[in-house]
Amino acid sequence: MKVVVVAESFLPHMNGVTNSVLHVLAHLRRRGDEVTVIAPSSSLLDAGQDAELCEGFPVVRVPSLPFPDYPKVRVAAGFVPRIRHLLAELRPDVVHVASPFVLGWRAIQAARSLGLPTVSVYQTEVPTYASRYRLPWAEELLWQHVDRMHTSSTLTLVPSRFCKDQLSRRGIRRLKTWRRGVDLRRFSPARRDETLRHELAPGGQRLIGFVGRLAAEKQVEDLAALNSLPDSRLVIIGSGPAEEQLRRRLPGAHFAGFRSGDDLGRHVASLDVFVHPGEAETFCQTIQEAMAAAVPVVAVGRGGPLDLVDEGRTGWLYRPGDLARMRSAVAHLVSDDDARARFARDAAASVQGRTWEAICNQLIGHYARAIDVTERLQRQQAKDFIRQQAWLAGGLR
Repeated sequence: MKVVVVAESFLPHMNGVTNSVLHVLAHLRRRGDEVTVIAPSSSLLDAGQDAELCEGFPVVRVPSLPFPDYPKVRVAAGFVPRIRHLLAELRPDVVHVASPFVLGWRAIQAARSLGLPTVSVYQTEVPTYASRYRLPWAEELLWQHVDRMHTSSTLTLVPSRFCKDQLSRRGIRRLKTWRRGVDLRRFSPARRDETLRHELAPGGQRLIGFVGRLAAEKQVEDLAALNSLPDSRLVIIGSGPAEEQLRRRLPGAHFAGFRSGDDLGRHVASLDVFVHPGEAETFCQTIQEAMAAAVPVVAVGRGGPLDLVDEGRTGWLYRPGDLARMRSAVAHLVSDDDARARFARDAAASVQGRTWEAICNQLIGHYARAIDVTERLQRQQAKDFIRQQAWLAGGLR
């Protein structure tokens, strides 16, 4: 296939969207497909004139602005005609729109005007971020924007049952489930490192970990409920604008900073319990990676974690805001060695088979479905046009 991937977020900024796009590009390269990536540049002036490749595919940059209070996140400044011109030149079979919001919405509009099928990946629940960033009045406006984008897309891929129900209730149709793969080589119990564990907990404490962006929407400050938990130590893996505030809220925690690759796998496998308090996760890839490394999970019972955590077998879920329940669930896994070992074993077993290759093969099927939907729609429009012209011609006679 000939594919254009429009990434709302891309290198050098690493997050869940970027990670998924990189796995998709690697898969398309192995298949021998022809791909172009459109992504935000690193500045408003730099539109990416220098040649850039990713997985051997050209990357076209469009000007961008930094997101307020979080300059590593870039917001594209390109307009619809610019994206339409790029797509008209490339003439792809399908346009893959990763987590659309600003750049992605322009790509959806441009593709639609050219009759090109779009596969939009719903990956970030942006409207719920509004209250976290002290903008509660904006939430419904943001949801209306989500509605427009996905109603205009040929196909929308959702990562969980929660998201499918969420968008369906808003009247969005043509929804298909597309989850995420996990690198079972990188995230494996074999990477557990006793030397690292001793560095992090010289007194032999159990390690309770979080991995993710240190930003308001992740609700990492909720982990303060674990500050006084006996025989344990918090390990915070990640970076972001809330780091200094979190260091004050979590004085006994070890902040490991941003980790990637096999080093991230080593840190995750060396944990005893993984906790994720964020309520706005459409999937939560870090939960799946922790489970692959045989680390039981405690997570808020909303969004993607509902699909990932088998409560009482691979981890525990708690109601949003019920931090006492979070603490008791973590305390159970920290204090009960037999239960923790059993949960760990079942967690690792539950994600076997969820490889990126299998997941990306499903994506190719979704591409084909979107192309078929567009072709059928265009054929129907052509028939309707012919009937209309015939009716007009008959009326004139």
